[in-house]
Amino acid sequence: MSLGPWEIVLIILAIILIFGGKKIPELARGLGKGLNEFKKAKKEIADEVNTVTDDMKE
Repeated sequence: MSLGPWEIVLIILAIILIFGGKKIPELARGLGKGLNEFKKAKKEIADEVNTVTDDMKE
């Protein structure tokens, strides 16, 4: 079940009506920072797991 173009347009319009045009860039910026932090933490955990497994092999 996927969203069609009209559903996406309606969702975007609803977001604009709820938050207003001025708040959307702030929300997007915050979301971007959050995603970057999540990716950074995920990479650090993966690196730590790889380090531990490499140490166990030796």
